[in-house]
Amino acid sequence: MTGTAFGILLLVLAGVTNGSFTLPMKFTQKWAWENTWLVWSVFALVIFPPVLALLTVPSLGQVFAEAGGTPITIAAGCGAGWGIAQVFFGLAVDAVGIALAFSIVLGLSASVGALVPLCLDGNPPPFSSKGLAVIGGVALVIVGVLMCAKAGRAREAALGQGPKGRPSMGRGLLFCMLSGLGAALIALGLQYGGSLARIAERHGVDPLWSNNATWLPLMLGGAIPNLAYCAYLMRKNRTANRFGAAGTGSYWALAAVMALFWFGSTLMYGVSSNTLGIVVAWPAFMSLIVITALIWGVVTGEWKGSGTKPLRVMYGGLGVLVAAIVVLSFAKS
Repeated sequence: MTGTAFGILLLVLAGVTNGSFTLPMKFTQKWAWENTWLVWSVFALVIFPPVLALLTVPSLGQVFAEAGGTPITIAAGCGAGWGIAQVFFGLAVDAVGIALAFSIVLGLSASVGALVPLCLDGNPPPFSSKGLAVIGGVALVIVGVLMCAKAGRAREAALGQGPKGRPSMGRGLLFCMLSGLGAALIALGLQYGGSLARIAERHGVDPLWSNNATWLPLMLGGAIPNLAYCAYLMRKNRTANRFGAAGTGSYWALAAVMALFWFGSTLMYGVSSNTLGIVVAWPAFMSLIVITALIWGVVTGEWKGSGTKPLRVMYGGLGVLVAAIVVLSFAKS
């Protein structure tokens, strides 16, 4: 198997795993969202990254000492920005609904995460055949996500699930934009804090695992806003006592499974981006997450009773996203 084929396979696995990681939340109904998300954050952002980094980058202390503060600060800062974006995403969902929030956030994230490195690094050149494939693929991602959003709004209307008592649409759209811009920081942090990975390789770390040196400060930076927001919600909603509710012992394991799926997907994305490049891997990753999440929604009955029209539009959007992945693949052909 060629390096490109391996990168694509790993990217598909990453997208499917990431699009599936929230499924265990369907079985933690005695906890509030913030309870589950807090435990997920602890496992995914605080426990797993340092354990994996220490296991796969034995010379981690030397790597950080040689790198100096700049790449560590870049990675941690991007992680913190991504963490803040997750808070804005929660506010956006409350304001404009899941479908529209999902579309704007992932569309912006795919665009920024691919086009910023394309413009700053010029690799591939924007107006070369490969550069145009990236731009065309990103455009298809945005169109496909917006089609899925339209289907989602129609589903919400059919099922009477639109958000009630929500903030103004203007504020909601602002939250979406802030979340979408911030969500791309996880990809940009991996790209521009990547000197940590290169230094790790000079210390004998296998290139397959070298990105773990970058993931560590990135994830720890992202943990701070997530943990703070969950603590705020638990205090506001008085839900901290739900951790001790009867019959919730298995919820801790379910949250750990969520973390394992999510963190595993980020690792696979990191390896695939080394092969495919961020300008190809990131928008394709976003597309695969949307595709997987929507398919799971159909499988688990979330679209039951919504009628055939929303489903037709949704399947059309999925088709456009698949086409986007095909077009993006030409940038590495």
